[in-house]
Amino acid sequence: MSGRGHRRAALACSVVGAAVVALDGTVLTIAQPVLQHDLGADTAQVQWTSTAYLVAVAALLVFAGRLGDRYGHRRLFAAGCLGFAATSAGLALAPGIGAVIALRALQGVFGALLQPATLGMLRAAFPPDRLGMPVALRTSAIGLAAATGPLIGGALVDAYGWRAVFLLGVPPTLAIALLSLAVPEPRRAGGQAAALDLPGAGLLGLALACLVQGLAHGFGPGALTGTALALSVSAVAALAFVRHEARAPHPLVPPSMLRPGPVAAGLGALLAVSAALSGTLFAATYLFQDALGLGPMPTAVRMVPLALLIVAGAPVSAMLKARYGPRRVASAGAVLCAAGIGLLGRAAGSGSALATGVCAGMIGAGFGAVMVTATSVVVHRAEERHAGVAGGLQQTAMNTGPVVGVALASLLLGSGAASPALPVLAAVAALAVPACLGLPGRGAGAGHASGGVTSASAPPPNVRS
Repeated sequence: MSGRGHRRAALACSVVGAAVVALDGTVLTIAQPVLQHDLGADTAQVQWTSTAYLVAVAALLVFAGRLGDRYGHRRLFAAGCLGFAATSAGLALAPGIGAVIALRALQGVFGALLQPATLGMLRAAFPPDRLGMPVALRTSAIGLAAATGPLIGGALVDAYGWRAVFLLGVPPTLAIALLSLAVPEPRRAGGQAAALDLPGAGLLGLALACLVQGLAHGFGPGALTGTALALSVSAVAALAFVRHEARAPHPLVPPSMLRPGPVAAGLGALLAVSAALSGTLFAATYLFQDALGLGPMPTAVRMVPLALLIVAGAPVSAMLKARYGPRRVASAGAVLCAAGIGLLGRAAGSGSALATGVCAGMIGAGFGAVMVTATSVVVHRAEERHAGVAGGLQQTAMNTGPVVGVALASLLLGSGAASPALPVLAAVAALAVPACLGLPGRGAGAGHASGGVTSASAPPPNVRS
């Protein structure tokens, strides 16, 4: 297969793999009430069908990225896809809620294998100066899957029951697994494969798993003790991880990725905007339906521009990034996202569907701009031999941010239309602005690896980022 064929195969695998994972989460949300009724489950058990997946993914993303760096991103991607398809089929046949929870946790393991590889494959296949558009297409696919997931899930549940939603992703996941196996693994640049830091992986996994579990179960009276314990364990494990990484001969996360610089700035921006977006969607749903008395469909219609602007705006953001540089585009996107969230509550209170739609569009356009530019920087500023770890860190930010945002929104809701949730979430989005200012400017040599080491495939310094 030619170089162009390799790039097309990598792009197809990346786009479809990311879209399948995004679609899986949204269609499950629609299916959960019916699943609960059919299996006689309680609310806590149904919540664990999501939490078990999130905990497994959060714990393993960075380590899975390191495995891809060592053994090949296509191999890890194929293994993740095959496992994801198998567990999806198993979920469709699950006899009870216990089996569903166990299989969702196992599905999270395979989801963690394939997600960093969707970015690692792009980093290996495309030169840094041509990486922006593939990342943008991947972002558009995620936005489209998230937007259409509730509609597709609702139609499947109505026609065939909740088990059908788990079969939805099996054919495309199997197809791209076979495609990735058919394409030879690219020759790795940069010499010997990185060693595995198993103690570091265990400490980071424990810290992230406890963080996600604690935040996902909230701060209500019945959950407060468990949440406090989980967050305490997370903090201790995180401190132990930092101490271990400072002494490890082959750390799981290269120090250059976490020192102040473009990669750390990109991760911070992604964490802030993903938390703000998910928290806003959660808070807006309650604001529109409980405080303003709108039904589910009018609520969904008001938020359609958000999804449309993510899908349509991602390629535009890639073109703007090539012209003006990541710093300007991402900073403008963060400001736009924060302004849209800040104005959303006032627009909704006015009862104007047009004003609400405009605010939703601002949020979507701003979020898409930050996601495309910051992801591009995180992936190609890392050395190619650390591309999987970079992809794992990016996915960790994008998976942890929503949990933080929803937990924050849940804490702040309860005051009806006067709830401070949206203003606070606008402030969270605004935190991305100083992070975006740390991204490279126009013509700043974005192909260079973090820490000042240029990867084997990096372009000359005068190539625009």
